[in-house]
Order: sequence, then C-alpha cells, then structure tokens
Amino acid sequence: MSIPLLQAHFAVAVSAISGVLAASGKRVDLFGVVVLGLVTALGGGTTRDLILDRPVFWLASTDYVINAAGISTLAFFAIRFWNVPQPALVVADAFGLALFTILGAAIALQAEVGATNAVVLGVITGVAGGLLRDVLVGEIPLVMRTGIYLYATASVVGATVYVLLEAYHGGNHLNRAIGIGTTLLLRLLSIRWKVSLPEFPK
Repeated sequence: MSIPLLQAHFAVAVSAISGVLAASGKRVDLFGVVVLGLVTALGGGTTRDLILDRPVFWLASTDYVINAAGISTLAFFAIRFWNVPQPALVVADAFGLALFTILGAAIALQAEVGATNAVVLGVITGVAGGLLRDVLVGEIPLVMRTGIYLYATASVVGATVYVLLEAYHGGNHLNRAIGIGTTLLLRLLSIRWKVSLPEFPK
C-alpha cells in the first residue's frame, strides 16, 4: 500500500475515533455513533472533492467506508468498557486534522488549482469533518470555539509549509511528514501552552 493511501486510511481511522469520542455521554446508540464516525472521517474529503468537481474519494473505493464504520463500531464497544480520558478526543482530532490537512493540500496541488487554493482546500479537508461532527452532537464547532487554542490556524500553517516545500522540492515524501508534523505539533503545543489567537472582548 502506498504512503498516500496509508495516510488516507489512517486519517479516516483516527477521525472516526474522534467522532465516537464526541458522542460519548450524549446517549447516542450504535447506529448514531457509526454515522458520527462516518461523517467525521469522510466529511472533509467529500467537501474537498465536491469543490474540485472530482469523484468523491469514498465512492471510488468502499474500503474507506468499511474502515470508518469498522473502527467506529470497535471504538463504541471499547469506550463502553474502558474509561477513555477526555483529552483522547483532542489528540485523535489533532491527528485527523494534521493528516487530512496535508492530504487535502496534496490532492489540490495535483488538481493544479494553485498554491493558495491548495492551502485553502487543505484546511477545508482538515476541519470540515470535525465541524459536521460537532454540529450533529449539538456543540459549537471546534473551529469556531474560543478557548480551544490553535485549530484552523495550525491547519493553515501546516498546509502552507507543505505547499512551500512542494514548490521547492516537489515529490519528496518528507514534505508530507513535515507538513503533518507541523500541523500536529502546533495544535498540541498550543493546547499544552494555552496559546490562542486574540479575540473580541465580551
């Protein structure tokens, strides 16, 4: 399996887990949990593909749906029997954000939409699934919430780093790793050190 395909499936898996964790304590049944997992895992890529007017990625291969549904089911039963700490949602979401951001930017570059649009589509791929997840569970989306530290900003920075690396050293697999690492570290470190953007006063 190629590196991009492994990245895509890992992104789907961790995003599905974040969808299940978001449902914890919301009195959602197994079917609802699987739906949340699917929406979280597939929502960002679906939005990106519709914008690019290309075949939706999970329609081309049922493996993505099977992956998301299977992981969601396993996570549902695991969480019922083991107490999963709340920070697990933040970490799973951070991994999904980082992986999908760079995957989306890479696909946008392949579509030759330009560097700026590739960054935008990377961010959309990274945040849209989580946004839909939060709406479905009745929460203010993370991307719009105060006090959640650098979220979309981490996605923007990571996508920008990746796109710039591709411009100067295109095709190097390290570019993806650096972009993912930048997004993930910025997100997690901002949580650890409570770094956030300025906001309007009340």
